[in-house]
Amino acid sequence: MRGLIAVILLAFTGPAWAEGERAGDFDYYVMSLSWSPNWCALEGERKGSPQCDAGADYGWVLHGLWPQNERGWPSFCRTAERDPNRAQTVEMADIMGTSGLAWYQWKKHGRCAGLTATDYYATARKAYGRVKRPDVFRKLDRAIKLPASVVEEAFLKDNQQLTADMLTVTCKARHIQEVRICLTKDLEPRECGRDVSRDCTMKDALFEPIE
Repeated sequence: MRGLIAVILLAFTGPAWAEGERAGDFDYYVMSLSWSPNWCALEGERKGSPQCDAGADYGWVLHGLWPQNERGWPSFCRTAERDPNRAQTVEMADIMGTSGLAWYQWKKHGRCAGLTATDYYATARKAYGRVKRPDVFRKLDRAIKLPASVVEEAFLKDNQQLTADMLTVTCKARHIQEVRICLTKDLEPRECGRDVSRDCTMKDALFEPIE
């Protein structure tokens, strides 16, 4: 009986993601935008990432374009498509911060899109270009604390095609972490599923300036 209960609990509380699924089998995309100075303050500087070099001038970078299901998400999918070469990943560094991130995002998420590496990166770049990153955050000259809802409001103001149920703001270690925007396979804005809609509710999240 105890073993049966454990199995039942696992079924209801286990992670809603899978690995090694068939490429192209997903419902929509989540585009994740990361505020580079915050990532550098939390992780990047410690790792010696070139994304955090003085004068790098990165603001909102493309963390990834993730295939997503209405419940759960695929990762590390099986695909017959070739992995990108170094030149392809280097070309993505201007919007992703580093070629290493571009490679990892392909490996974990891009393979699940059912596209070639060339087409996946082109799709990611197109999605990134369709969303305006509010200029107000680039004008900060010092670290500030703000409600996470202010970040969402700024994106909604500058992107009239978006509504509040189409994006979510996440926090990590008391910092604003990411803005995640939900898109159809044709890159049109759409409502986020329950697995994605987890807004940060902090009233005093840290936001680091571009140095």
